[in-house]
Amino acid sequence: MSQWKELSCTDPEFVERWEHFAKEEVRKEEGQQLPPKTRWLAILATLLGCQGVETFEELLPQALEEGVTPVQVKEVVYQGVDYLGMGRVRPFLDAVNRVLEARGIALPLEGQATTTLEDRLERGAQTQAEIFGPQMLEAWKTGHINRWLAANCFGDYYTRRGLDLKEREMITFCFLAAQGGCEPQLIGHAKGNMNLGNDQAFLGKVVSQCLPYIGYPRSLNAIASIQKAADGE
Repeated sequence: MSQWKELSCTDPEFVERWEHFAKEEVRKEEGQQLPPKTRWLAILATLLGCQGVETFEELLPQALEEGVTPVQVKEVVYQGVDYLGMGRVRPFLDAVNRVLEARGIALPLEGQATTTLEDRLERGAQTQAEIFGPQMLEAWKTGHINRWLAANCFGDYYTRRGLDLKEREMITFCFLAAQGGCEPQLIGHAKGNMNLGNDQAFLGKVVSQCLPYIGYPRSLNAIASIQKAADGE
């Protein structure tokens, strides 16, 4: 019996209300709906951000059934390392492998890298510039952390196949919103999302669909950060 089914036996009233809210009220709210695949990518990234590994593993089969591919799931987890650290991401990688193997999916999956150790810095800086503006072509020169950011975060991960740039910026927004305490970076990545076409209304929908998994305080902080980004702060 799954942990959620166990809760249905031990806490039936709670489960009834939570499931109605998350699966009916939130999912079907007029003006706040997202395509299934987009919604699940956001939820999976949000669960990484808030460290909800048990819920992640419970929901992953449904995400796969509703259009998220095994490659896309892996890409969400891999990219999470840059924003959460390996210490917090490793349990999710193990959870993904358990779910995929249980579904008869052979591992490892096909490789998705498009950079080499020789060109990752250049390609990463180019990707940063595509999202945040041409000033990023030189930003890596201002210190080793910024160099790592360009080469590792953007060169190693953002350049991979499986997710496009708009999807990658969206899941980054979710990582940051869900873990809390990253509002300066959250505002910056809200701007990056908007630069790519993930506008204010879209980001608001993302927050709405993820609210059941991170609660009201972090969701309200995310909405405030979106507004600040839209206002140019």
